Amino acid sequence: MRAVTVPEPGGADALVLADVDRPEPREGEVRIAVAAAGINRADVLQRQGNYTPPPGSSPYLGLEVSGTIDALGEGVQGWSVGDEVCALLVGGGYADSVCAPAGQLLPIPAGVVLVEAAALPEVTCTVWSNVFLTANLQPGETILVHGGSSGIGTMAIQLAREIGARVAVTAGSEDKLEVCRSLGAEILVNYREQDFVEVVRDATAGAGAGVILDNMGAKYLMRNVETLADGGRLVIIGMQGGVTAELNIATLLRKRGAVIATALRSRSLAEKATIVAAVREHVWPLVEAGRVRPVVHRTYPIEQVRAAHEELESSRHVGKILLTL
Repeated sequence: MRAVTVPEPGGADALVLADVDRPEPREGEVRIAVAAAGINRADVLQRQGNYTPPPGSSPYLGLEVSGTIDALGEGVQGWSVGDEVCALLVGGGYADSVCAPAGQLLPIPAGVVLVEAAALPEVTCTVWSNVFLTANLQPGETILVHGGSSGIGTMAIQLAREIGARVAVTAGSEDKLEVCRSLGAEILVNYREQDFVEVVRDATAGAGAGVILDNMGAKYLMRNVETLADGGRLVIIGMQGGVTAELNIATLLRKRGAVIATALRSRSLAEKATIVAAVREHVWPLVEAGRVRPVVHRTYPIEQVRAAHEELESSRHVGKILLTL
């Protein structure tokens, strides 16, 4: 089969489409004939040599796919060959076929085409696990979503809006902010021109944000803490702004705040299965009702994977970028 390989870490030109052995499903797994794969920032980090796959996982890139089950491993129940699914992966999605644990499968939601369903697993699981299961966002609270026009950001806006939270976002252009507004964001911050600390404080009469979903890490750490409401929760899910920063503990104590750093890929199979089950229960009905939707910027055939990575790194996109097979 074909798979995107990385013989040597580097830029987008390090990605090589090669012939490799087709995987066989192990106990508790299914094999999926891939229709599309989502591209994520973690794929870029892995390509650069800065994100080692967990032990025993596929060496190939790709953390989410959609496609059709074409083989079952021993012990799999509730799924059949021919079922159309999307799946959360630990790796291997940039390929004609990939194996996934049965507990990380989701049916294609009604009203979503097979290719676009590849845009759902990573963002829905990331947002639900961090914003709702970890940070426990409540109706009436304000949530600040950094990178509001990203795949994760566009999903976080929609799900927070659905539970009755007030959504603030940062983005780098007026066009991106307008997309965020159309999805339900009320407080819009152009980070190139405005200070999100001041804007969020002004918009909340000084109260601040009850939850902050942050993809920047070190660069925004202290400003995020300053933006928190009393009892606020800062959830860090990315390191685009670096990995080391100073934190004024007195400010955090005064706010009785929490700083939580999480990752999805390194969680156990049982934890991921719990998150996927929660997404199916709480998010899938909203998708099928048309209240929440995947936002897809563009699809690229797998032969153009280098161009797809370059577009992701340029940050010109809004929503998800997909590879099609």
